[in-house]
Amino acid sequence: MAACNILLASSTRFLLNVKPFQRRKKLFTFNSILPNYTRKPLEYSSKAILGHAETCSVEEKLAKTEKDEPSRTISLSAIVTVKCANPTDLKDVIFQLMNASSATNGRGVVLQLVSSELDPHTREPKLSREAVLNMSYSNGPSSGSSDPQTFRVQFTVDHNFGVPGAIMVYNKYEKEFFLVSISVEGFVNFDCKSWIQPQKVNSRPRVFFSNKAYLPFQTPAGLKKLRERELQELRGDGTGTRLASDRIYDYDVYNDLGDPDKGIEHARPALGGQQNPHPRRCRTGRPPTIADANAEIPAGCSKPVYVPRDEEFEESKSRYVSTGKLKAVFGYLMFSLVPNLYSDVTNLKIKLPHYQNNSPPGAMGFSDLGDDEFALRVLAGINPLNIERLTNFPPRSKLDPSIYGPLESALKEEHIISHLDGMSVQQAMDKKKLFILDYHDLYLPILNQINALDDRKSYATRTLFFLTSAGTLKPVAIELSLPKGELTVSSKQVLTPPIDDTSNWLWQLAKAHVCTNDSGVHQLVNHWLRVHACMEPVIIAAHRQLSIMHPIFKLLKPHLRYTLRVNTTARETLINAGGTIESFYAPGQYCMQLACSAYRDFWRFDQEGLPADLIRRGIAVPDPKDEHGLRLLIEDYPYANDGLLYWSAIDKLVKTYVNHYYPNAVLIQDDKELQAWYREVINVGHADHRFATWWPNLETPDDLIKILTTLIWIASGEHAALNFGQYGRFDPSHPNLMRKLLPQENDPEYASFLENPKEYFLSSLPSLDNSAKFASVLSVISAHSSDEEYIGQRDDLLSWSGGPEILEAFYRFFVDIKMIEREIEERNSDSNLRNRCAVGIPPYELLIPSSGNGATSRGVPNSITV
Repeated sequence: MAACNILLASSTRFLLNVKPFQRRKKLFTFNSILPNYTRKPLEYSSKAILGHAETCSVEEKLAKTEKDEPSRTISLSAIVTVKCANPTDLKDVIFQLMNASSATNGRGVVLQLVSSELDPHTREPKLSREAVLNMSYSNGPSSGSSDPQTFRVQFTVDHNFGVPGAIMVYNKYEKEFFLVSISVEGFVNFDCKSWIQPQKVNSRPRVFFSNKAYLPFQTPAGLKKLRERELQELRGDGTGTRLASDRIYDYDVYNDLGDPDKGIEHARPALGGQQNPHPRRCRTGRPPTIADANAEIPAGCSKPVYVPRDEEFEESKSRYVSTGKLKAVFGYLMFSLVPNLYSDVTNLKIKLPHYQNNSPPGAMGFSDLGDDEFALRVLAGINPLNIERLTNFPPRSKLDPSIYGPLESALKEEHIISHLDGMSVQQAMDKKKLFILDYHDLYLPILNQINALDDRKSYATRTLFFLTSAGTLKPVAIELSLPKGELTVSSKQVLTPPIDDTSNWLWQLAKAHVCTNDSGVHQLVNHWLRVHACMEPVIIAAHRQLSIMHPIFKLLKPHLRYTLRVNTTARETLINAGGTIESFYAPGQYCMQLACSAYRDFWRFDQEGLPADLIRRGIAVPDPKDEHGLRLLIEDYPYANDGLLYWSAIDKLVKTYVNHYYPNAVLIQDDKELQAWYREVINVGHADHRFATWWPNLETPDDLIKILTTLIWIASGEHAALNFGQYGRFDPSHPNLMRKLLPQENDPEYASFLENPKEYFLSSLPSLDNSAKFASVLSVISAHSSDEEYIGQRDDLLSWSGGPEILEAFYRFFVDIKMIEREIEERNSDSNLRNRCAVGIPPYELLIPSSGNGATSRGVPNSITV
């Protein structure tokens, strides 16, 4: 009861300066909304009521009225919270003036409650009388304020109405507005968070369900039809155009990245299908190009690209993104207009504002990219997902030898024996001391195309690391491979730690080429493919198959926020032909081909959870005695150490939640919405892997717990680790592309390399202009906006109707996240952890949960918001 009083008190704080509604004649009836409903002619009025809500529940109020005055109706008070976009042009101002006179022109927002019960006579849901909400010029959607505004309305219901289970909303204004929430008597709450479009002829109203969760078979009789209809309206059928106001979710291949109408060089193959397997995207319904009927007009053209209306950024997010783009342009111009400040690219990093007072090792020059820092990046950098334990020596390729040459690596024991602390290679492997960063098979098939591009030269790399007694890694060998016969040089060469100046510069060049491979895999495979692209079908299927009343949808909802909009923006400006990714990464126009290869050959959903991924890479072994059920073979692995804290917290929350709603396996198997969601994710969203045998079953609560924990981890912790450190850890000594191969003795440039190796090195790196542009882009895509919702936060808990066990589970999760933050900060101060607390080593903060606005290199949002 105390919690209810707190909620009621908070609900009344917003009731100042609300103008009363004027009494009016009947405005609207809902005859077309719920078929065959019978209702009396309606002529009602609504007022804005000031004062405190009563402290009895809806059930108590209805029961009291039925007992005392069985023949009369009662009044239920509701608080409606809305937000409206600021006016952006003269047209918006005119709409404001039109809405200002809504009291006399029949405008307003029509609201009607739907009971959870059926009328015993008509067998249709019981409905309240219509209530009309008028939002005046000074207080309503025309006020030009995007801050939440609250209004109170009165609903009239029969004494035997039952508990409200849904509410229907019809917008009779000329402009859309954002409905935040509706609270009836402080006890029945509707967490809406949706744009309400102006009414159309014969259009149905928006329906919102109360915050109480129901499995399909538990749905109250009065809400069953509405539940089914709501899902039907969200499902597209793969045809038709889309309006910006639509809320239709459908699938398509990525056939909008190129623009063949501009010429063959701008054409790009569609992603998704046998030739270029890839997850599906949200369909936009745009017309085809003239040159290729199978290609859609590109996302980057002037007309806005469709995403379902509720997936669009809220206004504060849109403003933040726009401001960030302007800052990025200004930052780039600053570098470009003052070239004398930057005599060469080595000085670029320390001139970036973020580094003026926090310059990490290597900022003064590329030769300072020491082996320790180079090795640290695979454990605590922005791409810590690819280091693996070496189990076979020499490594072998899985590619076709008739096309790509011998399978065996050129690495020999004599290359590394002197760096293994007296052990043989076999002894080092037996003691689990040798690790590998292997990009050979990903890059080799496309190297001929990459190396034919202007100012692009790459190898397929393998790097061996040895685990020292201090718990740190050190690189002991790098293998650089080219396709058979490439440029008449040996197709494989091995470099080891230097013994003189010449070998030092060759070693630095080899490390730079490894960094180029690593940058590409980070952005194209781990970040784009495994997080952004693979989550999109999950989100589309959730909206199409899971009712917003479904407990699993309610659990996942915070982790779906903004992702479809973010991915659409990526198709417009990042992964499109000539976009940011092609401009700044070594594969150029073949970037997405690399992602498709990884999806076809390496991606498996059953290995995307953190523990499974660590075990797959040989970095961990199962250990029931360990807190997380596994033991890390590199004990000081910051990404894995901190990530496992999140995994355990998420798993504990999900386990409590799932077991509450599904106490037995039969409920899982009989849940038609849940099973339809998972089937659609596999068979439609990931159609290119629909016949794979590795997909997890969904038959028991444990199955569901693993699936949901994996999805929440990917959207939150994994994405944060891969994304938000990109600008803060931007370093020209970790290049995203190289312009030259290593010099060979028979190369005309070899003499110039010997004469001035530093100049050769710098000329191999991206240009200053490229680095400046790249840093400017990273400053935008690595930043948190002001409306970020971080893990552990849920703004709907005060109105949650899931019962005390669920509320307690979310509270414990919130506390767990707070404890994780403290634990990470303590680890970053522990001098025994050499990979996060040592001289010249920056603390690992990428998985600290909280953050301020901007590019902070920390913070774990609930979802993929950038």
